[in-house]
Amino acid sequence: MKKVILGILVAIMVLSLSGVAGAGKLIPVADQANEKAKTDNSPAIEKTGDYLVLTPPGLEKVVFIHYKKGYGGFCDNDGVCEKDLGENPSCADCKKDKDEPEEPTTACYAFLGKWIEWKEWPVNYVIDPDNPDGLAEDFVTNAIFLGAEEWDSYTGAELFGTYSIDYSSSWDSDAPDGRNELLFGDYPKDGVIAVAIIWGYFTGPPSSRGIVEFDVLFDTDFTWGDGALNPAVMDLQNIATHEIGHGVGLADLYNTVCLDETMYGYSNYGDTKKRDLNTGDITGIQELYGGF
Repeated sequence: MKKVILGILVAIMVLSLSGVAGAGKLIPVADQANEKAKTDNSPAIEKTGDYLVLTPPGLEKVVFIHYKKGYGGFCDNDGVCEKDLGENPSCADCKKDKDEPEEPTTACYAFLGKWIEWKEWPVNYVIDPDNPDGLAEDFVTNAIFLGAEEWDSYTGAELFGTYSIDYSSSWDSDAPDGRNELLFGDYPKDGVIAVAIIWGYFTGPPSSRGIVEFDVLFDTDFTWGDGALNPAVMDLQNIATHEIGHGVGLADLYNTVCLDETMYGYSNYGDTKKRDLNTGDITGIQELYGGF
């Protein structure tokens, strides 16, 4: 009898241990949430039922509006940061969180965010040369190509590959279509020279962050051309270089100390200075993609 009872107790213990081993393959929130948080406390960790599941962050977009000098840059102090409407990032409404370290004002480069860059290159792009100013296809494509190559010339990453021409391109403000497109169009706000939309994964684990698409709209409210030949036009290469800078992960600069940089946030008719990268631009692109 004692042997039978002993056998039953042993069987129960074996079954109990088997159950513990099986349950250990899952991650109960109550038992292991704190331990998981130590290794990755990003928004990409989501609760599903009683367990934690690591999921990729959602696709997001960042919009950069490039204003003509004299437009934008307002501070309305209403408690809401409205950079997409032209509110200056230096306004109180747009100040970074006090716990987030500020970029030195003398650095003259800034990024879309930490670890936000292209993870794979070369990056190919599409140009739609159709424009209301009668600019030749060769002029438009060459101006944009030179803008891309200017960034490439300061890094060994070979960021940009080939471009194609498509007169039916679209500026993707609602959803990405898998193509990096640059085209002309009418933007419904005064003083806007160009707008760049960057699509990507901007939160979550660093390895999952990155840019997946950019689109640039050159506003047809302005007359476009070669500012070196005609100071009364908006220089296409000048603005294209700036907008492509957003496309590779750089943000606007608004400190007047940085007004010689390609990524300075304002431009005007006849400006050609942004065609060539300045010291801050070069440092920024090399921090993202390395030098030679």
